[in-house]
Amino acid sequence: MRPIFNYYEKDLEISHRKSSHFPPHIHSFLECIHVTQGALELGIGREFYHMEKGDFAIVFPDIIHHYQIFDPRGCTSTYLLASPALGGDFTETLQKSCPENPVISCQDLHPDVLYLLNRLLSDGKKKEPGPFDSALHLSFIQIILARCLPYYRLMEKGMLDNDDLVYQVVSYLARNFTEQVSLSSMAKALGVSPYLLSRVFSGTFHMNFNQYLNDLRLNQACIRLVHTDQAITEICLNAGFESQRTFNRVFKERFHMSPREYRSQNRISP
Repeated sequence: MRPIFNYYEKDLEISHRKSSHFPPHIHSFLECIHVTQGALELGIGREFYHMEKGDFAIVFPDIIHHYQIFDPRGCTSTYLLASPALGGDFTETLQKSCPENPVISCQDLHPDVLYLLNRLLSDGKKKEPGPFDSALHLSFIQIILARCLPYYRLMEKGMLDNDDLVYQVVSYLARNFTEQVSLSSMAKALGVSPYLLSRVFSGTFHMNFNQYLNDLRLNQACIRLVHTDQAITEICLNAGFESQRTFNRVFKERFHMSPREYRSQNRISP
């Protein structure tokens, strides 16, 4: 199982965990987030949407998005990733459209949505799936969409204020961040100069290339530390780090603890 942003071996993944900064990224799944404690900022393209406890949002497939956490209390959220194919009659809408504002406030959120999220979380803890779980989960996703889409004012995805080069950068790194990629090799692949790419990272993402790349790798590693039993050496290599020494150094710079300590403090019981 790879409950990671970019590629998935399953059609549906759900987890409840501490929210953290996540750099701009893109994938082909719909992504739902329900804030259960604290607050976060959901970035869509160049816009930020504030989310408080109880608020819910859907990020449609193939939309650049990111998260920022400024709440000193921290933040925890439920994250649901689902294939658009699970949307049934809503699939075409998910592929062609997106909300002007993806956030539904807690007072407007239908209670069915919370009930189904909790059911999915509970089912995800089963050691063996039930005989009808797949059919139920298909229905759950469609009910969530049926309860939420009426609250949205939809627009065509082409109307989003997305810079083409920014989209190319995010998409390229989403596909390749576990490989040995460099600013020069990416510039060559995209047919632009390294200098121009450096300006994208500093001007749009407010970080340099290495910081952005390490953030993608660290976020994948953190999810695996919490949700799998993989060895730390295997996790760091699968995330794209050249060595565990580099991984440990970068990890400690960001989280001020070792990967082993992070796993111990944030472990989710099966």
